[in-house]
Amino acid sequence: MSHTIRALETRLGLRLLTRTTRSVSPTEAGERLLETVARRFEETEAELTAVKELRDLPAGTIRITATDYATKTILWPRLSKVLRRYPEIRIEMITDYGLSDIVADRYDIGVRNGDQIAKDMIAVRIGPDMRMAIVGSPAYLKKLALPKTPQDLTDHNCINLRLPTHGGFYSWELKKGHREVQVRVEGQLAFNGTYQMLEAALSGYGLAYIPADVA
Repeated sequence: MSHTIRALETRLGLRLLTRTTRSVSPTEAGERLLETVARRFEETEAELTAVKELRDLPAGTIRITATDYATKTILWPRLSKVLRRYPEIRIEMITDYGLSDIVADRYDIGVRNGDQIAKDMIAVRIGPDMRMAIVGSPAYLKKLALPKTPQDLTDHNCINLRLPTHGGFYSWELKKGHREVQVRVEGQLAFNGTYQMLEAALSGYGLAYIPADVA
C-alpha cells in the first residue's frame, strides 16, 4: 500500500501523507483527495447494490427485427404481456423485409421464415407453419377469370412484395401435391409490407399473395 501511495505522490508531484516514526496523517491535499475518492466509492457501491437487486428480474433493452406480419400476429400478443409484468424491459421492434444481418446491425433477435435462416444462426420455432393464399376482391375477380394454374397469373394484375436486400420481388411459392413452383408475377403495384398489399387487393387493384390468416 505504501508503495502505491508513494507512486501516486510521485505522479501528482504532491505529498499526500505526512509521515513520522510514530504516525501517518494526511496532508491538506491528501484530505481533499480522500474526501473526493470516498464520495466516488459511495456512489459506486450504491450503483452495484442497485444492479445486484435487479439480477433476479429481467431488465435492459432488446432489439428485434421482424416483418410487420410477424410483429402483429406473433410477437406483440406475447410481448405486450411481458412488458406489463417486467417494466424494466425495453423493446425496440424494427419492421424489416430486407433480411438484415442480425449480428452486424446489433439486433438481439431476428424473426425469419424457416427457409430464410442463415446456417450459423441459432433458431427456435415461435409459430406454426405459415400458409399463404392468393386473394383478390370480388370486384376485381368479376373482370377476369379466376386463375386455376400458375400460368393463368400472367393474365392478372399482381401486387408484388419488394425485398430490399435481394434487389427484386418476392416469388409466389405455389404447391400442388409434391410439385412446387416459384412464380414471378407482374403488375402495377409493389409494396414492402404485407398490410399495404392487403389494402390494395381489397381496393380492387389486383391479386395479392399474403398469409391466409391475414386474408
